Amino acid sequence: MIALKHLTPYFTFDGDGKAALEFYTDVFGGEVVESMTFGDAEFETPSEADDRIMHAYFKKGDMVFMVSDTFPGQSVPKESNVSVVIEPENEDELQRLYDRLKENGTILMELQDTFWGARYALVKDAYGITWNLNYQK
Repeated sequence: MIALKHLTPYFTFDGDGKAALEFYTDVFGGEVVESMTFGDAEFETPSEADDRIMHAYFKKGDMVFMVSDTFPGQSVPKESNVSVVIEPENEDELQRLYDRLKENGTILMELQDTFWGARYALVKDAYGITWNLNYQK
């Protein structure tokens, strides 16, 4: 058996990590508690990578995730088999998150009541992250 403290999603972007962090900070109201660019690193990196995020850590209560950009020329597909589940505390927060995350994104499933007794939506945001919004009634 493996003893885990917690599991943390790690999002990788192709140069828009700072913009994504600003968006998520605005949407979720958390904060970036650590952030380092490749230019801050103590080893040599290409100058075109200087402003890209090497590592960042976002926190809002128990919600945490990490962010990094790739080096220039190393693309990241905005499709994957991983999504993130958010379970807000109330329906107002569910609606707010749904409205914000769908901005410039794609609605994969409209916000709706479900057979499992929840209000649910599936949204891919403008940065390619898929969010499962699940409010258990």
